[in-house]
Amino acid sequence: MKLGINLGYWGAGMDGDNLAVAQEADRLGYAVCWAAEAYGSDAATVLSWVAAKTDRIDVGSAIFQIPARQPAMTAMTAATLDSLSGGRFRLGLGVSGPQVSEGWYGVKFDKPLARTREYVEIVRKAMTRERLSHDGEHWTLPLPGGPGKPLKLTVHPTREHIPLYIAAIGPKNLEQTGEIADGALLIFPSAAHLEDTAIKYLRAGREKVGKTLEGFDVCPTLPLAVGDDKDVTTLADTFRPYTALYVGGMGSRKQNFYNQLAQRMGYEKEAAEIQDKYLAGDKAGAAAAIPHELIDQTTLLGSVERIADRMKAYAEAGVTTLTLAPAGFTLDERIASLRAGTEAMELAGLA
Repeated sequence: MKLGINLGYWGAGMDGDNLAVAQEADRLGYAVCWAAEAYGSDAATVLSWVAAKTDRIDVGSAIFQIPARQPAMTAMTAATLDSLSGGRFRLGLGVSGPQVSEGWYGVKFDKPLARTREYVEIVRKAMTRERLSHDGEHWTLPLPGGPGKPLKLTVHPTREHIPLYIAAIGPKNLEQTGEIADGALLIFPSAAHLEDTAIKYLRAGREKVGKTLEGFDVCPTLPLAVGDDKDVTTLADTFRPYTALYVGGMGSRKQNFYNQLAQRMGYEKEAAEIQDKYLAGDKAGAAAAIPHELIDQTTLLGSVERIADRMKAYAEAGVTTLTLAPAGFTLDERIASLRAGTEAMELAGLA
């Protein structure tokens, strides 16, 4: 199992430190540095900056939003980033959610699975540098009856195959991800529930195309907070607003994938209460309603020894790249968390 780092969204108040965090992760031997986008900073610009200031660490989009870009543009961006970084780019894709897709991009959030499959087909075809033509439900290239003609990408990626990941939560999306992608980006992963909530669906998708999980990158992101084991409850409480936002407020009442994931982990009643309070404007009440166990199962908290034990559990559950989101209010605290992650991996015998 390898380690990654997730910088999250630019503009969250720690921008000045993010580059230093990425550079320290590079120095420590982390495998990949991911950056996200929602409706603020875009991931491509951040990743190009990080790639220019680092030497070995891969840079990955977690995620490029499918409604934000035409697939050919995503292929152009991926090829350019791979070329500029010397073959260090990983392409992560996701459909986002109905609020962002329809409210920010003006793209109807319908048939997300079919749209993702078609999008990936076009991106892969474009990146092979063959002449691009496609006749599908969501995209037709070139447009019929006009001056357009099949074109091919003029940029040469450093590698023939750029790794492609999909952010997936629901069973059908996970199965399709196993079928069409090189890796899966997961969130709120519990080692104890990973087989039933993710791995078995990814495996089924791989089997559809005659493959196994060998070589497929299972890549969850976990917040990391280091401290005394006696303070685990206090450490967990710092993530209550984060968990409440996703379980209670992401998407819509009917389409909150994170809420549905919490339900599949056995928190049906609690997930409903969290969502009810959050959508009613009671964010503090929603945060208070989150069971401690839900936070503890989906984060890495406590001493290096405790974190090492948890890392072993994730490796045994099938995780191949464990991406950390190190907590800390200062740069020194975030750097210390990064180093603790490396120390825990070594202690667990996984490095």
